[in-house]
Formats: sequence, C-alpha cells, structure tokens
Amino acid sequence: MSNQEFIPPLLPLDFDFETTKIFKKTISANKELAKLNGISKIIPNSEILINSLVLQEAKDSSEIENIITTHDELYKAELRTSTISNEAKEVQNYKEALLKGFNLIEESELL
Repeated sequence: MSNQEFIPPLLPLDFDFETTKIFKKTISANKELAKLNGISKIIPNSEILINSLVLQEAKDSSEIENIITTHDELYKAELRTSTISNEAKEVQNYKEALLKGFNLIEESELL
C-alpha cells in the first residue's frame, strides 16, 4: 500500500463530448418543454398537477435516505397534520422546500 497522496488531473479534462449530438438533444428537449408549458396553461387547476409531481419527487428522493411512505399516507397527511407519520412529515418538508425554491427562482425572474 502506497502512502503517496492522490492528485487528480487538472481541469479541463481532454474529453470529446460530441457537441453536435448534445446541441441537437438540447433543442429537442427545449421544444418538448415548450409543449408542456403550453399544455399546462390550459389545465383548469394546474396546481394539482404541479403539487402531485412535486410530491412524487419528494417521495422518490426521500426513499434514497430510507424514508419510505405510501402515496395514500402522503395524501392523507395533506388533509390532516395531527396524526401523520414521521416519514410522511419528512416528505412533506421536502415538498415544501422544493416549492419554496421554485417560488424563489420565479420571484428572481430566472425562469
């Protein structure tokens, strides 16, 4: 075993990113996001869609930290906060943090 320290190579690394492919995918992704944005504007109550997507993201991300809960438990927790599990409370906190970050970005006009 060597006692010599590891020194990584300096950046930028010499790496071929196939720039043309990346730009084409970026353009394609941008078009799809524009479509989604247009469709979301015709939904009568788009908050329902946004909240369910944020809740799903919070649930999935929390599972990485071994915080496991069900959709039923999360939706029940939205209705009453007095008898919810610690796991559901953690996921709700995660959801609130995501929405707060989104609102801060929206207020700063970065979107």
